[in-house]
Amino acid sequence: MNHVLTFKCEYINGGTALLMPCIDSVELADLVAAFERQSGYNDPAGGYGGIVPSHYELGPLAAYFLGEMGAIEGGQPGEIYALFCQCGEAGCWPLVTHVRADNQLVVWHDFSQPYRPQRDYSGFGPFTFERSEYERAVATASRFKDAS
Repeated sequence: MNHVLTFKCEYINGGTALLMPCIDSVELADLVAAFERQSGYNDPAGGYGGIVPSHYELGPLAAYFLGEMGAIEGGQPGEIYALFCQCGEAGCWPLVTHVRADNQLVVWHDFSQPYRPQRDYSGFGPFTFERSEYERAVATASRFKDAS
């Protein structure tokens, strides 16, 4: 089953753009929080927030969300932050995923929480998107800029 990716844009801290990935109209932060609760991951932890492009050098979002910008946490190609911490920083409490893309599909798979490596996210995802719709969603998200 293919999913639909969209992004919600919220302005925080006086005008900084925060992009929340949504899968089938549900915020990714809510999806992963529900998965973690169901999995019994109740140890003290941070909370997830959207991507804040101006807080971290992601490069062009079109390339970033295709996993083309280089590894981030684990050194594996195709690795991206799917979510930042609720504080707006990438390295504080991120959700990491791997992106695999071909001419027709984009897949987010192998999710992880780098600060809780013992957590098993194999039951979360994978999420498969039709590539042209995915690219349109990322292009729309790329238009959101920090308010001046």
